[in-house]
Amino acid sequence: MSWLHPTCISVSVFVLIAGDALAQAPLSSRIDQEIHQGLQGTPAAAIASDGEFLRRVTLDLTGIIPSAAEARAFFKDPAKDKRAKLIDRLLASDGFARHMQNQFDVLWLDRRPDKYVKRPEWLKFLRDSFAANKPYDQLVREILSADGVDPKTRAAAAFYLNREGEPNLLTKDISRLFLGMNLQCAQCHDHPLVDAYKQDFYYGVYAFLNRSYVINDKKLKMSVFAEKGEGEVSYQSVFVPKVTKSSGMAIPYGKAIAEPKIEKGKEYVTAPAKGERGVPKFSRRAQLAGALTSPDNPRFARAAANRLWSFVFGRGIVHPVEFDHPDNPPSHPELLDHLAKDFAARKYDVKALLRDLVSSQAYQRASEPPKGVKDVDPAKFAVAPLRPLTPEQFAWSVLQALGELDAERQALGAKATEAALYAKYAGQAAPIVRLFANQPGEPATGDFEATLDQTLFLRNSEQMRSLLAPRRGDLADRLNNLKDAAPFAEELYLSVLTRLPAPDEAKDVADYLARRGADRQVAVQELIWALVTSAEFRFNH
Repeated sequence: MSWLHPTCISVSVFVLIAGDALAQAPLSSRIDQEIHQGLQGTPAAAIASDGEFLRRVTLDLTGIIPSAAEARAFFKDPAKDKRAKLIDRLLASDGFARHMQNQFDVLWLDRRPDKYVKRPEWLKFLRDSFAANKPYDQLVREILSADGVDPKTRAAAAFYLNREGEPNLLTKDISRLFLGMNLQCAQCHDHPLVDAYKQDFYYGVYAFLNRSYVINDKKLKMSVFAEKGEGEVSYQSVFVPKVTKSSGMAIPYGKAIAEPKIEKGKEYVTAPAKGERGVPKFSRRAQLAGALTSPDNPRFARAAANRLWSFVFGRGIVHPVEFDHPDNPPSHPELLDHLAKDFAARKYDVKALLRDLVSSQAYQRASEPPKGVKDVDPAKFAVAPLRPLTPEQFAWSVLQALGELDAERQALGAKATEAALYAKYAGQAAPIVRLFANQPGEPATGDFEATLDQTLFLRNSEQMRSLLAPRRGDLADRLNNLKDAAPFAEELYLSVLTRLPAPDEAKDVADYLARRGADRQVAVQELIWALVTSAEFRFNH
């Protein structure tokens, strides 16, 4: 275990770092110390094997399983720091930017159709942002500041435009996505289940957006997110209908933002005309991005750090991630505070935070509990959780496991870039994603519940039959060229499950092939299909 952080001297023995030394140590050390202290005697899982770690971190950072060649190279690498080098390589890859594009596309747009901003433009904006490691706060400000007028920033306006600019929907989504506060039930009254979520909070955010609307501007010849120069916010609780309140702009727990008094009739720089947007002298919406990402609003960094943690640990330190309130406290309060402050101090460097998260011993634990331990509280992070692959991870991992991407790399040679492979196979991945995805407009839950349509697709669909058929360089072709059972089983298991077969598994493969000598090619496809449709493949672990 020489690759472990120097503070981790074994699986069961942990060196606690005190005071000033801890403050100077890498963030991954702080993570491990806080998680270790929170175990309170709970046995933690062993460190994951090279195969389990390789598959997990490759899925978490690039959204796809590794190839058999990548697995062999990693297993044979004798370097003590090979895990750290792998993490750096994955973070620097084009696959990382593509995976983060997919993660945040689903998170921020909920698979909505591209009515106003074309999907490829929005995806490119996200991909380029993560490829450049754009600071997270800057990315959010760009999204919340865009109105779609400037072609250079129009893609970022998808967040507003593809929600039709509906202020109530935007209020709910901005609160849950960027503040970790699901205020949906606070629109009509104080939240009935969460005492801390007040109706005042809802309308403080709503006031940034109540003057905004989508207009098909005939002069600009496109739909944009426009804004009126007047319009106040008043509301009543359904429980106290005779009491009317008003609200100005305010982030929850923050100070109200003052609005300058403008003489009536002079609210606009450019007054709205028929079929054309107006430009107000004072924009409420223009105040939102700055107020939300301000250092005076610590909830922004806290919600972001908790969200990124959940991406790789399978659950948030505050869980669910969108219900951060006193009655649902973080499992590790000091750790979450430190993560949020560190993220902000490092200028919202997403790659730096993810690097520290996946470099920690806590992340690199096995998914199998210690011997004799059955039930482990998931909030202790003592065991790596089983997580269903996202629809995008599943689709692209199927293509990788079946060797489609390997065959294309072989065919393209030096031209086999990530972008070229994506362009070639996006059409193959899309129907799989659609089948396994949540409904458009509904936030993804991350829960796993197989449907009949999914089962029938994996069992009988023409696409699966086509993918399983041999093609030069794909998995079926490689296996057909292996006559001995031992290398056959190794290639099969490495390609699909990123591990070597256990002795009994290798024997089962050998026996099956021996019985199917007359129709070996069909047997090969059946073996591949069995592993690709297994629970082990369907989950990240």
